[in-house]
Amino acid sequence: MSAQEKLANEANATMTDAAPVSRREFLGLTGSGLFVFFWAGPGGVFQETAHPSQRSGYPEDFNAYLRIAPDGRVTCLVGKIEMGEGVMTSLPMMLADELDVALDSMDIVMGDTDLCPWDMGTFGSLSTRQFGPILRKAGAEARAVLLQMAAERLNAPVERLNTKDGVVSDPPTGNHVSYGKLVQGKRIERHLDKDKVVVKPTSALKIWGQSPVRRDGLDKVTGKGKFAADFVLPGMLHARMLRPPAHGATLKHVDTSAAEKIEGVRVIRDGELIAVLHTHRDVADSAKSLIKAEYDVPPVTVDDRTIFDHLLKHAPQPQVVDESGDLKQGEKLSTTIVEETYLNSYVSHAPIEPHSATAVMENGRITVWAGTQTPFPVKQEVAEALRLPPEKVHIIVPYVGGGFGGKSASQQAIEAARLAKITGQPVQVLWDRSEEFFFDTFRPAAVVKIRAGIDGTGKLTLWDFRVIGAGEREAKSFYDAPHRRTTSSGEWSDENPGLHPFAVGPWRAPSVNTNTFARESHMDTLARKAGLDPVEFRLKNLSNKRMRNVLQLAAKQFGWKPAQKQRGHGFGVSCGTDTGTYVAMMAEVVVDEPTGAVRVNRVLCVQDQGATVNPEGTRQQIEGGILMGLGYALSEEVRFRGREILDRNFDSYALPRFSWLPKIESLLVNNPDLPASGCGEPPIINVGAVIANAIYDAVGARVLQLPMTPARVKAALPHT
Repeated sequence: MSAQEKLANEANATMTDAAPVSRREFLGLTGSGLFVFFWAGPGGVFQETAHPSQRSGYPEDFNAYLRIAPDGRVTCLVGKIEMGEGVMTSLPMMLADELDVALDSMDIVMGDTDLCPWDMGTFGSLSTRQFGPILRKAGAEARAVLLQMAAERLNAPVERLNTKDGVVSDPPTGNHVSYGKLVQGKRIERHLDKDKVVVKPTSALKIWGQSPVRRDGLDKVTGKGKFAADFVLPGMLHARMLRPPAHGATLKHVDTSAAEKIEGVRVIRDGELIAVLHTHRDVADSAKSLIKAEYDVPPVTVDDRTIFDHLLKHAPQPQVVDESGDLKQGEKLSTTIVEETYLNSYVSHAPIEPHSATAVMENGRITVWAGTQTPFPVKQEVAEALRLPPEKVHIIVPYVGGGFGGKSASQQAIEAARLAKITGQPVQVLWDRSEEFFFDTFRPAAVVKIRAGIDGTGKLTLWDFRVIGAGEREAKSFYDAPHRRTTSSGEWSDENPGLHPFAVGPWRAPSVNTNTFARESHMDTLARKAGLDPVEFRLKNLSNKRMRNVLQLAAKQFGWKPAQKQRGHGFGVSCGTDTGTYVAMMAEVVVDEPTGAVRVNRVLCVQDQGATVNPEGTRQQIEGGILMGLGYALSEEVRFRGREILDRNFDSYALPRFSWLPKIESLLVNNPDLPASGCGEPPIINVGAVIANAIYDAVGARVLQLPMTPARVKAALPHT
């Protein structure tokens, strides 16, 4: 039985009819053991039911806690989820180091809204850099409390005691007591002043820096691991929904009579939701195909070719992100000015696992197993949709088969919950690939306009950067330009009605891929105008020590040589920052001029993310990020007409293939005295730019739009 199942068994009976619980009541619900809490709410109340919009920021009302069971095993309970990034391995590493327990004596429960503390969601590379310090403090306080308890038990001063592998020892006497014995049969509520809790210095950490076997690895390669659609409950119905042909389409007429004649089929209509249900999914599919529906479809005003003019026309007022000096003065100091426009198309998240959820309602309480990045916000949404108090809603997140920001929204969970309540039976909603594309919150199409100047020595004198549609994250340049301005019009979220014809949202490092592609492409063009090697030009305009370091290390490791290359064979460089992490990337490509096809042979990524918890886990993120990045760089784009999505499967939406996989090298900068920063998103940000710059180096084609398809590469070739 898993740690999650053990805790759930202890808590389920009592929590079925629970009201909002206090700290003391929650201890009673979850059985014996030591819990450590960080209470940020007024009066120290467990405010798990508060809506995220009522919170002033992460982690204002965040409660990090752990459990030490009577047998000495430690369970780490976190509201984060595991979707392949490896945090179910790295988070226990962080806690074990602070608590002084063996890593193999730890369990972890993630994303269970009944058992875990509130968390806003798993995104933004926050698990290590923002949640990690909270978890470490919990471990440090727990260890301090255990030392106090042991001092009383062993009749020894706290200062004389040691902790190791879950045991407190008194060296002069040889007496010792395990954590498990200290808490056996007790519910202990002791706290230290959280301002006095001190985590260990990096030099004292023993588990950090190791690369243990991933906790989810065996489950996933053997098929044992469960995802939301793997939960098959007695009497469960499969639901297939009637979907509109385009976003914004309104239903004029519907005839479900033919579907209703099929034995065992139930047709449910609840407001805008029309669903066909059956105990077999294929029967539900067949019945749905018999429904006759007519829709009013919005007129076509924009498509994937005219979207960029649309963005420029409908962009909101620009906001200044960064400004210094005087642009007119920068123009006067410039001997060369380069002005260019960079574009990127809409991109889908395209996870292996489509959105799925399984829901069951018993005794007025709904339980939903959902593939989501945001279990606690989903809990609130389900409660609102079903008009239930939040304590009557239980969200459980098993493994998630890829999210990349696209499973921050979880419409499928609400659909499953609504239908389970109406039918009184368990219901599973599993989107097909067409639904996955249709309802995706795409990475937004965007326009970036840059006007930049250099003097006769190759020093930047002017930098005017305008991003429209993508957002301001990492739009500010880290290069040295005395006269500069950066503005942003419109974010990557849905905060700008009318800007995008359908939903957009976070896509692995939102904004940063777009802004890095434009900035680093432009820096390469400026380097060519200055007659300087691209690496030399960057270093000439770069005083940031960490960025200089990763760039110089990359040049050395890659064997960068500013020499004439063979036609069709090129090398590129790109630098970027995201979530506090510094990344330099170099790539080698081969371009076939007659077809415009690009083959990436080699990619090197040098990454400085401060302290590294799990080196092998980081390398896996780098490799996955680079392969995913090949997609947005070379092939992925969503075609549409008006508010109709034309790409609805992988026959027309081209993901990168394993046959594309280049030789990938990663070099991690050892920077243990700095806090751990982001890891999951930074490796992808340079991929578009580094390939663009390598293409130019190979054949002289400056491709200005992502993805850099063969047709766009051919069109950008210089005409002789």
